[in-house]
Amino acid sequence: MINRRAFEIGSFKVAPGARKTVDLPVSVLSDHTPVTMSVHVIHGRRPGPVVFVSAAIHGDEVIGVEIARRVLRAPNLDTLKGTLLVIPIVNAFGFHNHSRYLPDRRDLNRSFPGSERGSMASRLANLFMTEIVCRADLGIDLHSAAIHRTNLPQIRVSPSKEETMELAEAFGAPVILTSKLREGSLREAAHKKDVDILIYEAGEGLRFDEMAIRAGVSGILRVLRKLGMISGKGVTRPKAVSIRTSSSSWVRAPAGGLLRPFKSVGEVVERDDLLGIVSDPFGEVEKEIIAPDGGLIIGRTNLPTIYEGDGLFHIAEIRKHRDPAGTVDSLASQHMADPLFDEDEII
Repeated sequence: MINRRAFEIGSFKVAPGARKTVDLPVSVLSDHTPVTMSVHVIHGRRPGPVVFVSAAIHGDEVIGVEIARRVLRAPNLDTLKGTLLVIPIVNAFGFHNHSRYLPDRRDLNRSFPGSERGSMASRLANLFMTEIVCRADLGIDLHSAAIHRTNLPQIRVSPSKEETMELAEAFGAPVILTSKLREGSLREAAHKKDVDILIYEAGEGLRFDEMAIRAGVSGILRVLRKLGMISGKGVTRPKAVSIRTSSSSWVRAPAGGLLRPFKSVGEVVERDDLLGIVSDPFGEVEKEIIAPDGGLIIGRTNLPTIYEGDGLFHIAEIRKHRDPAGTVDSLASQHMADPLFDEDEII
């Protein structure tokens, strides 16, 4: 038996082979209600990496909360090697208010690394960096599109280590988008601490999407298996290789009005394809929305009423993939038929 030390986080200790939910103090509301950041710690008996899974950094992106809940129920975690930290709700303020932001209207994902004496967003970011990121070897951060938009399941990554891209491929999302680090983001702050993060984007704000949830759960378990932290029992391998891209752009509304979209997420379009039509309420003026370039639609608005300049279709450039539409269909059908998810009892 290998003797391992207890895992320390905040003022708590979690013994090897144990799991525990700890509440890290964040603030106190005006009515004296305490606010905490709750972290579920699974500390394996045997050594291995420390990985965190976080969700609801944006409080209205609830799909990650459900993904985290299902991951925590996976039986593979009973024999975990290493340590897994799961934070289903990072931004409790936004989560309770159905809002992306904190009460001061700051975006938590533009407030990292934060500070102990800054704004509420800055203090929460500092707590997350100190207690979670600085203890981890890798992070998986779960997001969705904003409200009234939807995203095709995708991994966004800016790897500083070669093995990080291998983990992104192991995740098995339809798309891997290599994107730049944004100032103030969790990814940028973690990168400076030599901790790479896989960003999972899928679905819509304030909504559940079963396929996107299943893709997220399967992907996280695949990454843990790739790292040697869990057994492969019940964890399927992706049936197709993810589409890799490093360039994407939004097609924006040429005018305000009513949108009739003709394309959806997961569809491949060619240059000059008709994506939709914007009309005025009387049907007297219509403007066609034309694809400026070919690619794969990885995001789209769900609102029929739009303003001029609104982002309507998010198209990723594809150069070297033979059958992107087939890849999306194959992975989507695999997730919906995955034996990991029993119809009578969803993990």
